Amino acid sequence: MPGTAHELSSPWEAVLLEPHTPNGAAVIVLSGSSGRIDRQRTELLAEQGFLTLAIRWFGGPGQPAGICEVPLETFVAAVDLLDSRGARRISILGWSKGAEAALLTAVHEPRVDAVVAVSPTALTWCNLGPGLDGRQRPYRSGWTWQGQPLPFVPLDDTWFEADHGEGPVAVRSSYDLSERTFADRLATAAIPVERMSADLLLIAGGDDEMWGSLRYAEQLAARRRAAGLPVRLVARADAGHRVRFPGETPAPPSPVYLYGGTDEANARLGAAAWEPILSTLALP
Repeated sequence: MPGTAHELSSPWEAVLLEPHTPNGAAVIVLSGSSGRIDRQRTELLAEQGFLTLAIRWFGGPGQPAGICEVPLETFVAAVDLLDSRGARRISILGWSKGAEAALLTAVHEPRVDAVVAVSPTALTWCNLGPGLDGRQRPYRSGWTWQGQPLPFVPLDDTWFEADHGEGPVAVRSSYDLSERTFADRLATAAIPVERMSADLLLIAGGDDEMWGSLRYAEQLAARRRAAGLPVRLVARADAGHRVRFPGETPAPPSPVYLYGGTDEANARLGAAAWEPILSTLALP
């Protein structure tokens, strides 16, 4: 069992798990575009001795209904909470859109000591879903910092207007198309991981059907290396978007989206990444 659980309601819906045997390090767990609190992953990390906090960062009271102009201060407040509890190392583990949030937060908040980015992007994207005003168009940034929207890449809506057949679809090609359509915006929307003081671990599968996370991870790693900064990338060519760590149950198939990979390949990537994750999150 992970230890003591605390249900938190302010300033966001959250779960804080205190381990039976604390190791002095703390982790913020961010899910992807579901917006849910990833209780299972939070419990797994608490079982390893980490003070673990999972938060709902959109879709809750007072928050935008979608990933639309989400203030990065939301995640800084989570850092504040763990800092106030005496954590000696604070990391963020984010998956998919949560990885985008984790990377951007670490760029702006120097108290983040490490980021584990699972199935990441190397770009800041536009909103997915409505903002506080209930509007989805025109496209806006997914994120703000100090009240200002971050530069972003919009989506090319012609992809969504095309006929993709019946059943679940792979939306990776929509991101690839949008990069070509808005090529002039890629440079300003690139996530500047060379400005992060945090350690960085990237985990990605080459068969990701949501977006090209392995290509993005390689771009992020290249930016770090060009700046002479450390980075580690754990990857498998046959894994998809839903990387599964030891002890996690497989996610059910989606009727809407294809995620790529297989349960077996996703689990193999998760197993290969588990020890690097624990060593990245732990106190040096």
